[in-house]
Amino acid sequence: MIAQIGENAGLLWNALQKGAQGIKALKKSTKLKNEEIYLALGWLAREGKVTFTVAEADTIIALA
Repeated sequence: MIAQIGENAGLLWNALQKGAQGIKALKKSTKLKNEEIYLALGWLAREGKVTFTVAEADTIIALA
């Protein structure tokens, strides 16, 4: 499972290279399920690779 989380983190990283996105946009662009996105974001956050900003009803994620 750890390998899959790492692969999903790579998918998110690639998607975020195009610019900051919300959870909904990441879900749409990566085709990952919510749980997969949150696990991968945890991986990237632990490594200090992403930042989070709360905006209205969505959380915006950007590369650090």
